[in-house]
Parts: sequence; structure tokens; C-alpha cells
Amino acid sequence: MMRPVFWSFRRCPYAMRARLAVTISQTKVELREILLRDKPAEFVTASPKATVPVLQLPDGHVIEESLDVMMWALRRNDPEGWLACMEANPEKVSRFFERLDGPFKHHLDRYKYASRYDKEAALIHRQEGAEILAEFNAILASQPALSGEDVGLLDFGSLPFVRQFRIADPEWFDAEDWPHLQAWLMAFLDSSLFAGVMKKYAPWENGEKGIDFPLEPA
Repeated sequence: MMRPVFWSFRRCPYAMRARLAVTISQTKVELREILLRDKPAEFVTASPKATVPVLQLPDGHVIEESLDVMMWALRRNDPEGWLACMEANPEKVSRFFERLDGPFKHHLDRYKYASRYDKEAALIHRQEGAEILAEFNAILASQPALSGEDVGLLDFGSLPFVRQFRIADPEWFDAEDWPHLQAWLMAFLDSSLFAGVMKKYAPWENGEKGIDFPLEPA
């Protein structure tokens, strides 16, 4: 049986959260790593918007949004109950991702990549993003995970973006009074799940078979 083709770029947080869900669902796909500066024609043909992740199903259907890829994978198999928060309160989950993928991502980009936007406004955007991170810390002070009693969709859907916020200035991030947020992020960065989805692969080339993903445990 043909496997779905999963177009990805290792460092992209959207692709990362999709890979996390595909991995935890134990869904086998053909991973094709690409370079965003040198996108294969086959990738652009599959999804003219040309942003990762993109999942091509054997029946020809194409899934072009990271949250949709996560939901597709987890609805096939959700052994760790990542969708429990969605089932309990779908409106809350929707509001969370609207804010994460909207205002938070806006401020993250203009802080981390200030040279592309407005260098003078970088610290303003850092402060705006930090206010949202402080709210995450407060939630994590009252419960083990953003999703509730166990890590789930809200956690793994946001961890790649919080990671990027820290990467912009780790010393500043680690000095903030966010002990619960910092411990939550470090637990993710130290996990075998994170190591598995961040494995490096050579860019896919036309005519090649992609990577069987996720890898079998050693």
C-alpha cells in the first residue's frame, strides 16, 4: 500500500508539530525533507501555496495546514489521548490556537526575525509575546500541562513555537520568572520524542524514495 507523502522542513515549527502528531499516532508516511529556499517542483505542484507541512494522501487528497495534519493523524490513532482536551472543550482549543497562530506567531516572527521587519520594534514584540508566555506559565503553575492533567494537543501544538521564542535569546528567556514554563519546555527538549522528530535528513531529490517515518524504535 502506498504511504502518504509528508513534505517537511526540519526547523519549521508548523512542520514540527505535525511530525509530533504523526509520530505519536504511529502513522507511517514517506517523509520528504525540503529546503524552503529550493522547493522541488513536485512539492509546489502538490500544494501551490508552497508552505510546509503538506500531506499527500494516496487517494489524491492534500492536507495543507499543520493542525489539520495533526488532527488527521490523531483521529487515526491517539494512544496517549492528545485529543482529550479537544473532546472536552473544542471551543477552548479553537481559541487557544487562534491566539497562538495569530498574535503570538506575529510577535514571535517580528522579535526573532527583527532584521526582516523592524529592528527598532523587536523588544516591543518580545514584550507582547512574553505576556502570552506568562499566561502559559500561570496555567502550568495550576496544572501539569496546558491541555490539563496530561500533555496533549495544546502542549505539542505550541511547544515548537515556544522553543523558537527561547532560541531568539536563551539567556533572556531562562532569566524570566517562568519556572513552570521553563520546566515544561525543557522536559520536551530533553525527550526522545523531540529527538526523533528533529533527526536530520538530506533534502529529497526527484526520483528518490523518501524516508520511512517515523523511525522504528531502536
